[in-house]
Amino acid sequence: MTDDLQTWLRANMALTMLCIDPVGLGGLWVKSRCGAVRDCLTSGFSALPLDLKRIHPAIADDQLFGGIDLSATLSAGRVIEAKGLMRPENALILTMAERTDQNLGARLSLGLDQQQCGCVVALDEGVDDDEHAPLALTDRLAFHVHLDGISCRLAEDVGLDENAIMHARMILPDVKTPQDFHSDLVKLAVQFGINSVRAPLFALKTARCHAAFFERTQVDEDDIEAALTLVYAPRAQILPDMDETETPADPTPDQGDNDSSDTNSDIDIPQDMLIEAIKAAIPKHMLDQFDMGAGSKATSTASGSGSAHKGNRRGRPLPARAGRLSSDARVDLLATLRTAAPWQTLRRQAAPTRPGLHIRPSDIKTKRYQQFSDRLLIFTVDASGSSAVTRLNEAKGAIELLLAQAYARRDHVALVAFRGDQAELLLQPTRSLVQTKKRLAALPGGGGTPFASGLHVAMDVARNAHKRGLTPTIVILTDGRANVALDGRHDRSAAMQDAEKLSHQIRAQKLATLVIDTAQRPQPGLKELAAVMNGTYIALPRADAHRLSATVSSALEV
Repeated sequence: MTDDLQTWLRANMALTMLCIDPVGLGGLWVKSRCGAVRDCLTSGFSALPLDLKRIHPAIADDQLFGGIDLSATLSAGRVIEAKGLMRPENALILTMAERTDQNLGARLSLGLDQQQCGCVVALDEGVDDDEHAPLALTDRLAFHVHLDGISCRLAEDVGLDENAIMHARMILPDVKTPQDFHSDLVKLAVQFGINSVRAPLFALKTARCHAAFFERTQVDEDDIEAALTLVYAPRAQILPDMDETETPADPTPDQGDNDSSDTNSDIDIPQDMLIEAIKAAIPKHMLDQFDMGAGSKATSTASGSGSAHKGNRRGRPLPARAGRLSSDARVDLLATLRTAAPWQTLRRQAAPTRPGLHIRPSDIKTKRYQQFSDRLLIFTVDASGSSAVTRLNEAKGAIELLLAQAYARRDHVALVAFRGDQAELLLQPTRSLVQTKKRLAALPGGGGTPFASGLHVAMDVARNAHKRGLTPTIVILTDGRANVALDGRHDRSAAMQDAEKLSHQIRAQKLATLVIDTAQRPQPGLKELAAVMNGTYIALPRADAHRLSATVSSALEV
């Protein structure tokens, strides 16, 4: 059975478990682009014992929680309230979840905590790992499903057995779990770096649902394994060291003589078996990050998108806020009318000779939007003699692969090369993929390593880009053997001192940096410089172009 097929079957099983206990499991986070595969999965939502209600990231509070029916209120002359979509009998389908802001995420999370809604299904179309639904919301959803990469030929319409699901709901209250199951779940969560206290609870509820679906009133090892693969595998942050895992002690003879019919009897499952089951279900792209070390350090400086800022003209809409009439403000007419509507009766009584609507300055609501600036990737490449021809060619190949990804995201790209006595800006910030490849192909190699000069040029490019509204990220590929100072002297000690000074300046300017050590043996001095810059350091000796590209891409998208 292929990995893609197993992923698809696990997604179907997750949806089945959610249909059995939607309130207890919270919901489902589907990370996938819009397409036939996702449509096949969503076709099974009809088996949920709730009314399906689609919502979008720009939904207003009155639509979600209820509020004043504006047209009915103005027609009747009295306040008429409208019911919102946040109700226990509804399952909220959040489309374009990657665009959900923290405010809406917090409101949906509160609704799940207080059981104001049945469950939430977040349909996330984010391309990059940094573009996703709010973590506060996804932490409250039991199942995280990644469908990207699954072939349409594998995916089929989900034909859930609704009779079996209804029967499982009837059995679920009678399902018992082992006494030591709870502590084992917590230990496994710690070993995989899962810091969510909800994950063990979701695993426990999933195991009970799995047992009920197969008409068992006692959770067994198959139910435990299924629960861990569905809940723990997508949440894993690290891989446990098998040498450090504890082997469960053999049961004592007295324990073996206990009545096996006890519904709270313990299940003796080797811990290494459970660990291997979770590892087998971890998505491949996450395993690659673990192997490369990119998943061990999350950084907000090397983000996958530009910085956010608020405005009143364009961008993603935000909730309206109180404001006043001015030339630079855009009035949110509907929000203003909703605020003024409850007071119309009193205001008409106070001013009976004044016809029409009574709008006060305190009723005025203005529009707000959130914009994200474009990102600039400044590739600073070591083209010196110390970077051997093979490693330089691998760096070129990796940058070409990254350029295609940057072009797809509409990122700007600049290219700085340092060799000989100084660095050179080979390519101004551009979106031209063809022009960048031409300059990169003509990049020569040989000579000294003016690392400090490369940092100086990259810093100037980043500073100028920031003035133009871009969000710069400096990506440095070098073996770290700096031997040319800023003034052109061939002095290794002076070269390292100049590089350290410029590293402090980069940190002071809060520029995002990513340092890739391409030396055969990782250079401690280069790692120290990366720490001075407050950047991310990744050592990749003997890395080919594809692995180098994948590592840089993962680090930028954390």
